[in-house]
Amino acid sequence: MEDLRLGVIGLGLRTSLALAAHRPGRGSVVAALCDSDPAVLKSRAGQFEAGYVTEDYRDLLDRPDIDAIVVNTPDDTHERIAIDCLRAGKAVYLEKPMAITVEGCDAILRTARETGTRLYVGHNMRHMGVVRLMRDIIRKGVIGEPKTVWVRHFVSYGGDYYFKDWHADRTRTTGLLLQKAAHDLDVIHWLAGGYTTRVNALGDLMLYGDLPRRAPGTPRPANWLQEYDWPPAARTDLHHVVDVEDVSVMNMRLDNGVIAAYQQCHFSPDYVRNYTVIGTEGRLENFGDGPGDTVKVWNTGPSGYRADCDIAYQVPAAEGSHGGADARIMAEFCRFVREGGATDTSPVAARMSVAAGHMATLSLRNAGLPYDVPPLDPDLAAYFADGQTH
Repeated sequence: MEDLRLGVIGLGLRTSLALAAHRPGRGSVVAALCDSDPAVLKSRAGQFEAGYVTEDYRDLLDRPDIDAIVVNTPDDTHERIAIDCLRAGKAVYLEKPMAITVEGCDAILRTARETGTRLYVGHNMRHMGVVRLMRDIIRKGVIGEPKTVWVRHFVSYGGDYYFKDWHADRTRTTGLLLQKAAHDLDVIHWLAGGYTTRVNALGDLMLYGDLPRRAPGTPRPANWLQEYDWPPAARTDLHHVVDVEDVSVMNMRLDNGVIAAYQQCHFSPDYVRNYTVIGTEGRLENFGDGPGDTVKVWNTGPSGYRADCDIAYQVPAAEGSHGGADARIMAEFCRFVREGGATDTSPVAARMSVAAGHMATLSLRNAGLPYDVPPLDPDLAAYFADGQTH
């Protein structure tokens, strides 16, 4: 079997995906690189020994030696780049979130159907051990039928990862209740077995709005993502535009009746996702979200709080970025490009997570007014449910 030849557009924080996909002689190889920053392109080129490098992604579209393209660019570019790649007949791995608006997502989905080109969206948390473990516990009926899901997201590095670059500008992201939460909203939908139909939310820019910012055009500090300040209010060198919320809370009703809640804070001292799923016969909760951590289940009672729980499950050991999820999702993408068939990720699910986050952002910026999530065109939903076959 010859290696699948991949072109990678965008060599920033998600270069870990390209590294996971670069397996010369073992099924896939990064054969071309693209980044608009020539210094980044030069520094990354040696990691892959790619035969072709360019600053313009359009140079990749007509190359017959590129089988598929991995899009790891900033969120506001996803729609344009993905559509161009699909129209060129290149299978696409599109990093989450699919786009920064519902309309952008639907335009990508329509293009994939019209061209018949395979589309895959990179919700790598579906390949994280803790998420798959919780999904398996639910599927086995250990807590009965899920009825409510609560997620608390503590983001200790938020001031560095999201407020020192383009993420802080709502014209580039819509907001962090879409950009950052898209992962968790997708997981909520996966665990609960439904999609959000109605949302309301509250949020604010509580801490980072008044901190010192860099002048436009000023590069990020040299120690960016290497040294971190504490407490959060000691941070400096923020992006010149900071107009996204650093705290948000969101309530959801799903199409199967499940009620869910999501909470996000970007100035917590620790970084962890905490999921609670309550079903008709029990409750599960994760304590830590990496390999070796624990998911606890309480399914007897009633009682007071019992720290020892009824059943404790350990998240499986794994190596590599994001608890091994990056390697697993890239392997699934490459298999999908070659063979088609079912995948654990879903372009429709990716659209629905963006839709929930987008409408929740509208809600929090309109005093918590409830919003309905726009439904997806049934013909598009059917196309992707059938495995993207005409």
